[in-house]
Amino acid sequence: MKIICIGRNYGEHAKELGNAIPEKPILFLKPQTALLKDNKPFYLPEWSKDMHYETEIVLKVCKQGKYIEEKFAHKYFDEVTVGIDFTARDIQAEQKAKGLPWEIAKAFDNSAVLGTIKKISELGKSKDFQFHLLLNGVKVQDGNTADLIFPFEKIIAYASQFFTLQVGDLIYTGTPAGVGAVKIGDRLEGFLEGEKLFDFEIK
Repeated sequence: MKIICIGRNYGEHAKELGNAIPEKPILFLKPQTALLKDNKPFYLPEWSKDMHYETEIVLKVCKQGKYIEEKFAHKYFDEVTVGIDFTARDIQAEQKAKGLPWEIAKAFDNSAVLGTIKKISELGKSKDFQFHLLLNGVKVQDGNTADLIFPFEKIIAYASQFFTLQVGDLIYTGTPAGVGAVKIGDRLEGFLEGEKLFDFEIK
């Protein structure tokens, strides 16, 4: 199982970080050890002083495929949830400044929070998912996949050119505006279509 992540896939998020709007999906990977499930707490690592949450819609791949055509891409996922792509923003900035890869800022242990997975058929809709994040009870991110720069089908078609998609793979599809830092004691709650799918604390 692999975790494929898409960077800068909402225009307002790209703007808030001062990044250009990408012409193609920006891909990076996280290992299986990045997964954090079952509402387990996230422990702040000692090597970062600026850890940011990034709430995202996550697709679960249900069918193996390579070089998938965009028109068939919807057949390769039938489950969805919300998750968090934790980012050590200070480490990422250091790596970028040196022109170095930034996996250590994105792919570290427990950096991929995964909410309860839902069948898309249970949600009563197949696209334009609304999701949001509460930080200590205050809504800090509010997104809708209608605003994606690269929609699910384009992500799958593009990623499958480089990586064979396998059953159980997860695709984190990008975060909307409103990312920010967390500290010990914070509580994060993630919602998809009004249903809470994760609820955990920072320790």
